[in-house]
Parts: sequence; C-alpha cells; structure tokens
Amino acid sequence: MMNHSTLVGVLPVASKQKGIRMRLNSLLSLSVMMMAMVLLMSGNSFAQDQWVVYEPTAGHKGVGAGKHIVLISGDDEYRSEEALPQLGKILTTHHGFKCTVLFPIDPKTGEIKPDHQTNIPGTEALKTADLMIVALRFRNLPDEQMKPIDDYLMSGKPVIGLRTATHSFNGLKGIYAKYNWGFNDPEKVWTQGFGKLVLGETWVAHHGGHKTEASRGIIVESEKSHPINRGLKDGDVWGPADTYTVRLPLPGDSKPLVLGQVTKRKGPQIKDDPFFGLRPDDEAVEGDKRNNPMMPIAWTKSYQLPDGKKGMAFTTTQGAATDLVAEGTRRLVINAVYHLLSIEVPEGGTKVDVVGEFKPTAYGFGNYLKGTKPSLYEMK
Repeated sequence: MMNHSTLVGVLPVASKQKGIRMRLNSLLSLSVMMMAMVLLMSGNSFAQDQWVVYEPTAGHKGVGAGKHIVLISGDDEYRSEEALPQLGKILTTHHGFKCTVLFPIDPKTGEIKPDHQTNIPGTEALKTADLMIVALRFRNLPDEQMKPIDDYLMSGKPVIGLRTATHSFNGLKGIYAKYNWGFNDPEKVWTQGFGKLVLGETWVAHHGGHKTEASRGIIVESEKSHPINRGLKDGDVWGPADTYTVRLPLPGDSKPLVLGQVTKRKGPQIKDDPFFGLRPDDEAVEGDKRNNPMMPIAWTKSYQLPDGKKGMAFTTTQGAATDLVAEGTRRLVINAVYHLLSIEVPEGGTKVDVVGEFKPTAYGFGNYLKGTKPSLYEMK
C-alpha cells in the first residue's frame, strides 16, 4: 500500500495532495483496465467453448471461400449435435466454407444437452452468415438468442431446414411467440409458425413406422435435372428415420424434389444397431396408402417475413445423424447449399466424403452422448 508520509517531505502540501490523487487515479484506472481485460478474455474463452468454428486451410481453393455458414443444432431425438458437425466439416474441408456449429448447452456445466430447451449460445454469429442450416425441435430460446435468427430471416438470406426443423420452436413468449409451431395467427400470416411460413410445413405425423420402417428417396420425375438432384438416383437418399407426413399440396411455390418411399424391415430389430435393423435394400410397403401417394421429403420454397426481404429455403424431413451415413443423403444437403448460395452444382453432384470418424448414435429421446462438450467436435 502506498505510504502517504513518504511524500510529505518531498512535495509542497498543495502539490503533494494533487500528486497523490493523480497517482491513485492512475493506479485505479490501470487496475480497472487490467481487470476488464481479464474478464473479457475469460468471457470470450468460455463463449468459444460453447460452439465450434471450422476454418478452411490457408489457400483453400474451394467455392466456399469467403462465405460463412452457421449450423444450429438443438433437437432431443435425432442427434443433430452429431449430424451438423459432420456437415460442417464436409463443407469446410471439401468446399472451403467457414462453418460455425452451435449446440444446446447446459449453462451449469457447459456440456451439450440436447433436451435443454432454452439455451443455444452463439446465434449472434448469424450477423455474418451467408446461409443458416437449422436442425431444431421445440426450442424455447431467450429473446437475445432469437433476435439474430429473426434479423437473419428478415434479411431474406437462405435457409436449410433438416428433419424436425419444421417444428423448431415452442413455448416462446412475447414478440417471438409467432415462431411457435402451434401459433394461431389471426392475420393468417404466421399460422403454425416458423415451420409453415419459412420452410413450408410444421409437425403433422409419422407417415412411416417409427424405428420399424425407413425412408428411401425417389426422385420426382419432372425434377431429375434439378441442380439439387445432380448426382442422385432413386434409392441414393436413404435413412432409418421414417418418412414424415406433409399436407399436400405444399404451400406457395414449394417444389417437391424427392419423395419418401416407406420401406419395411426384413427381419427383427438388431440389438445395438443404430439403424434398428433397417437397410437400404428393404422392400417398399405395399397394400396401404403410405406409398400412394408418397410424401415429399425434400423441397424448395421461397419465404418472406412481414416487412422482410424475400428469401429461399430448402427443407428435407430426412437429416437424422444416422441418415447422413448414406452418401446420397449427404449429397442432397450439400447440393442444396450450393444451389441456395447460387453456386453451380457439378453435374455429378458435390463431394461429400465423410471427414474423420463418423459413427452416429441411434436416434431416440435421451439417447445422446453424456458429458460431452463442443470441443469433442473440433477438427482433428
């Protein structure tokens, strides 16, 4: 501690007091600055631990150079916390995009907790995003996390919705209640929320048997030359996550690209099999209406929020982590990224080789990897 008596005999009384005040003020200012820097640095470090960012290697010549994609996971059944990091790695490694992947985080532990409905840190990354990919289910996020999503959609930038994204939000109050999947809008604009307005559908039902029937993609005949379908043929898009029901026709200018043929398991469920014994060569279900007509499982649609700019969306009701084991399912999504960003899709489709190890967990409530943090999904 400073000894005031030391200064008494050195300075005249008036200047002595002024000097003391100046030095005290300087020391106090320096201390405050140092404390602020420490808190800021520690805060940034903690924040960065809550999501992952994939940066392309220096000199990467991919088409995604200079473009930023934000992928938002947050469903408690289909393992989007495993699916979106793999998609992000593919987009960065093979195509040169910068990708930020967000997760549902338990604020008490900093761990990924898919059934924690009220916290997905990092949505402010959307301020610099060129594309948003969402795989959410019944999220009830605070206003400060919803605002960047709303701002992004108001800007009319492109959106990709996977699987349960059709019913992304539930329980929101106030100005963002309109995003809820069951929202009843007297003005008939936001009826059934984000899913219906932006993506074209909300939650309806399971069209196929849950964990007993799979979904095999059949290309819409009139859309076989569509850029998103390049490099795909019937059966390439496949997943053990069953086909969802959608109401036909889809709204507005929705354009179905792929239909979901319901297939039945040949034998009993296999223990510890993430695909529940379902396989791509299973036979189609016959004798009922589930394949007559077949439901669209992938489509494009324009969207426009009130007072916002017009944008484009691509939706697929496939997209569980286990669905991405199929090369065709991955290609469907990556092709859509190209198309929505006005990048020419190669004739044979995009490169979608898995990056690193990818052994997704079987879907199911509560069936997620416990005790994990976003660092698990950093690029190795």
